Amino acid sequence: MRARFHLPDFAMHFKFNLIFAELLKKHPELFREGVEIASVYGTFPPSIWNGGRTQGGVCSKSYIKGVIQAFNERGIPLRFTFTNPLIEKKHLSDDFCNTVMHLADNGMNEVIVFSPLLEEYIRKNYPNYKITSSTCKRITDGDQLLGELEKDYHIVVIDYDLNHDLETLSRIPDKKKCELLVNASCNPACPVRSEHYRALGLQQIAYAEHIRKNKNAPYDAEELVKEHPELLKFAECPSVKRTLFEIIGLKNTITPDEIWNTYIPMGFEQFKLEGRTAEAFNLMEHYMYFMAKPECKDQARFLFLNWLKANGVIQVNE
Repeated sequence: MRARFHLPDFAMHFKFNLIFAELLKKHPELFREGVEIASVYGTFPPSIWNGGRTQGGVCSKSYIKGVIQAFNERGIPLRFTFTNPLIEKKHLSDDFCNTVMHLADNGMNEVIVFSPLLEEYIRKNYPNYKITSSTCKRITDGDQLLGELEKDYHIVVIDYDLNHDLETLSRIPDKKKCELLVNASCNPACPVRSEHYRALGLQQIAYAEHIRKNKNAPYDAEELVKEHPELLKFAECPSVKRTLFEIIGLKNTITPDEIWNTYIPMGFEQFKLEGRTAEAFNLMEHYMYFMAKPECKDQARFLFLNWLKANGVIQVNE
């Protein structure tokens, strides 16, 4: 039995995920049967190809090399979220993204794609990367999903609105090729989810272009909003800051008991946890809820907190 979890984010949550990997390695008895880290996904900002979440900041080449080495030497692939739906031909030659791809081009690491243009470019120029089809595509039709699974993808991330459509899921011939997003924070059947992805892509492009031209100047997001007032509708999206305890109440959430009692027996083994921009305490509760044994959550949390504190990831006033 395998429960392979894809975790967020290798840059923003670098030390957090390294410490969790060590906790899982040294104390497997605290976790449910078969739990393993399949990948840590995310992006090194300011990647113009990035999608799904807008992420700011700037990563140096030395930091990028260090992160790649730290995870890869533990047998954990990095999976790049290159899912920006607004990629144009001019963006393909981006120096930063191509540098990242070159640095991680060792046969272990992976890429999540949305844009057919970028996918074709990566397949041609970086054939060593395993390619994942993104949930951002919003494939909610069963027949269309089966068609996507017939394509040359390492993994297809299923749209969260199909999470409990067991009739459709049962029709999938190779369930190990599928990844289920178990803790989606968006509203079920969100009517603007695709539009929101486009807005995030627009923001990522604007940020990356600003950094390229004005590396040391502060970025003013209000200027982009003036040009694109439609972005305002997403400024206060209620899903962005939902905690684990709010997400548990959403009908698309797959509970841990469902993972082990329903989905794994069906043949699924790939599970994705959201949380690239989550704060540490909220993300920790997701890890404990989905991966720790219920009777061991307190002990696992206590160890994790102490290790995080000892490594300066969180600050606790004595």
